[in-house]
Amino acid sequence: MTLEPLITIIVAVYNGAKTLQRCVDSVSDQTYLNKELIIIDGGSKDGTIDILMANNDKITYWQSEPDSGIYNAWNKALGHANGDWIYFLGSDDYLWKSNVFEEIIPHMIRAESKGMRMVYGQVARVTEEDEICCVDGSPWEYTWRGIIIDGICTFEHQGMFHHRSFFELNGNFDESFKIAGDYELLIRAFKKGGDALFIDGLIVAGMQTGGVTTKSTKLVKEAARARRKNRLRVITVPWLISYVWAIWYPFLNYVTGDKGSRYLVHLGKCLVMSLSYRKKTIFERKNNNNR
Repeated sequence: MTLEPLITIIVAVYNGAKTLQRCVDSVSDQTYLNKELIIIDGGSKDGTIDILMANNDKITYWQSEPDSGIYNAWNKALGHANGDWIYFLGSDDYLWKSNVFEEIIPHMIRAESKGMRMVYGQVARVTEEDEICCVDGSPWEYTWRGIIIDGICTFEHQGMFHHRSFFELNGNFDESFKIAGDYELLIRAFKKGGDALFIDGLIVAGMQTGGVTTKSTKLVKEAARARRKNRLRVITVPWLISYVWAIWYPFLNYVTGDKGSRYLVHLGKCLVMSLSYRKKTIFERKNNNNR
């Protein structure tokens, strides 16, 4: 790998005129120059196309046509990606600061030298008024356990960079999923183990609250389907807790507002992960003492 790997940024958008320009600007403003931006539009009717045309000089490739959802759009984009590393950014999200890529490059080089195919940092959950609700992103031992053992989505894709070999080895996104396709791909990639490099303290992106993942019960149900597909245990205590949270989320959002509800969800995730990891540690100690 060269010391200046090419980073491909992929954005899927549909009727995103309200926030797309901020997203594009956050990419073009990066001080790291060896990058390409690919945007796949699902046939927007709200002025998104005008924004794409006005930003032709900032976008390496874009197209607009009807699609079957975000994972269909991402798979289309992967067919045009030339990057050594690939990053997915929501059209209503944005890179946190202008030197994010500069900061993450040394970690990419270190990860590849150790055979790791994923590098990730943290994601700030923000309201439409740019107020920070919480910052998500945990060390790999917690994140891996959440994905594979506990059956909950303890990650934010906006913080993750994938080496292109990640997709060559594991395939593309399963387009039958509408919300949890990224979760299913991570299960496929890491269900037998493997490491990813976590960069503590590096906020990669601001992720605006709202969007498809607020359909909480559908997300939890799709996560269960992803686990069944990959022959992992579906009904776990953390999964049940997350299902209860999903049912109550609309009420929490109504009572506490967007910012408050996201913060409570963040606290719930942290609590479940810490209890699960503590239980695993106690179990390992008992096994070691019995040897």
